[in-house]
Amino acid sequence: MRRYREQKSISQEELAFDTDLHRTYVNGIERGVRNPTVLIVGKLAVVLGVEPRKLPELED
Repeated sequence: MRRYREQKSISQEELAFDTDLHRTYVNGIERGVRNPTVLIVGKLAVVLGVEPRKLPELED
């Protein structure tokens, strides 16, 4: 997810605002300490402009 966010040149704070999530939650998802629901993954995918199934593929 981080790579898609960085490709769009948006901060975690901007992504959080656009998805109506808290910045620390977005950070936790990127670090792998949070497990987002399907609905959250869908919100993130819309804002990032990718298919939801693509987000987990880029985890480090």
